[in-house]
Amino acid sequence: MEIRRAGREDVREVAELGLRLWPHHDPEKMEKDIEELLPSGRDAFFVAFREEELLGFAQVSLRDCYVEGTHTSPVGYLEGIYVKEDMRRLEIGTRLVEACEEWARDLGCTEFASDCHLDNEESILFHRALGFGEEKIMCFFKPLD
Repeated sequence: MEIRRAGREDVREVAELGLRLWPHHDPEKMEKDIEELLPSGRDAFFVAFREEELLGFAQVSLRDCYVEGTHTSPVGYLEGIYVKEDMRRLEIGTRLVEACEEWARDLGCTEFASDCHLDNEESILFHRALGFGEEKIMCFFKPLD
């Protein structure tokens, strides 16, 4: 298995897996968004391949605004991670997160953060297994007419 930073040649496949993680997104817009983020320098995608098969991806960014539970800025932030269901529990997610952490470290970050929904037990267990601490908050929102 190979972990590497994603390039333009990976956009379509990353977007296809991204739609499994974020199914409410428009496929064309997701591809466009990934293409725009790749060269930004403040965002990166890492991919896990075995031979020619994409097994999973992780998206990481730099966040300058306050991130709950952190004390520095910028913070490396795991925006999303997805590993194909039949490939889970094989350390692929761990290796993707390690690549994201290294990227953030190389950009001067001393803290790394992430989030998930309170009812996403699989993600909570994954984050805990990787050594993430947790700070629980509840977010509120409403439309403005």
